[in-house]
Amino acid sequence: MTIIVVEKGDSLWGIAEKNQVTPSRIMEVNGLESTALVPGLALYIPDAAVANRKYIIKSMDTLSMVARRFGTSAASIIKANPGIVANSLRVGTEILVPSPYKNQLITLGFAFPTSGGAVFETLEEHGDKLTYLAIVAYSFTREGNAYVEGDDRPLIVKCKQSGVTPLLMLRNFQNGDFDADLAGDVLASSGSRRNLINSLLNFVRQREYGGVSMDIEFIPPARRFDYVQFLKELKEELNELTLHVNVHAKTADNPDNRIVGGHDYRGIGEAADLVAIMTIDYGYPTGPPEPISPLWWMGEVLRYALTNIPEYKLQSAFPMYGYDWIIPTHETKALSAQSAQNLSIAMGAEIYFDTTAASPTYSYWREDAKHVVWYEDIRSISAKYEMIDAYELIGATYWQIGLAFPQNWAFLDQNIMIIK
Repeated sequence: MTIIVVEKGDSLWGIAEKNQVTPSRIMEVNGLESTALVPGLALYIPDAAVANRKYIIKSMDTLSMVARRFGTSAASIIKANPGIVANSLRVGTEILVPSPYKNQLITLGFAFPTSGGAVFETLEEHGDKLTYLAIVAYSFTREGNAYVEGDDRPLIVKCKQSGVTPLLMLRNFQNGDFDADLAGDVLASSGSRRNLINSLLNFVRQREYGGVSMDIEFIPPARRFDYVQFLKELKEELNELTLHVNVHAKTADNPDNRIVGGHDYRGIGEAADLVAIMTIDYGYPTGPPEPISPLWWMGEVLRYALTNIPEYKLQSAFPMYGYDWIIPTHETKALSAQSAQNLSIAMGAEIYFDTTAASPTYSYWREDAKHVVWYEDIRSISAKYEMIDAYELIGATYWQIGLAFPQNWAFLDQNIMIIK
């Protein structure tokens, strides 16, 4: 894997010649709209070499044991980690492991109902890189009756043509936002919970979904155990079909917190087949400009999650987007990772990489207003894949696949084996 960070004076032709690849190939892989470059731009150039795996030393580990696990040699590990002492490995140390084995992940994308467009194009080109697609189309009434907004059937068909398992995604979404009272009212009533389970099962069977992806947010803390009970009952009815649950990111339980208190990690982890931690929107719309998913924060969230949810059920959410904030109002516009990258080129804005957050950022001026952009690129996304590899998580989710991020798909294609 080769990542080139553009320096002042670099040209696309010079980079292509040096790396023995055509300019058009670089443009395709990185989603460039022109041959123009700016300093700090990260370009991904796939090659024959698979990226090193990352591993965290555990109790009783030896280099020989690690080498056997990854199909390599102790000598290769020592070469990749200068200073490592073979007979004095420290538990918790992160090491790089040259390995012919690719990491194996269960991946899940999100998409809204559509009968074509960018989502269909992504499925056609990258369906082999997705295990599941959660179709964001369902909410429910206070009586527990699920209903669909939009026609999800064309997308279900497209999923199956692309070898991707569709999941019905249920949200407590009303009038353009998540409704805590709606979730609380339904969860508080055993009759409404049963209605919702029956209603979901009818849609799953009629439309031949492969399971359900739950995204119930801002659950009133008093209803957290009711939510776990609901999930257990739903999973029992789904039987062999998949129960996937999305939960707020947090670094401690905070059972009384109105935002994260309703998600009991341990109980949800026991009930669900897969749990996706929403390690996104650390920097959020109308808030101050911040990284979307800083690596240090993602690490804190995942380390806490792993004390409650086994790694073989746990996914981390990856953003396919960036935010453009106007200063000082904090008015915010969302844009795809590719659009954020190309906006920097169009504005001639040098890109800076925050090494602590492992996130790219830049600023520019338009109509006497300062803009600050944080987004994701090949450097940030590859660091996230390294982290979930080191923590041995089962996979990743992508919000959402209608947003262009060609570097992500190229990385997956070269370095990850998808579990179907």
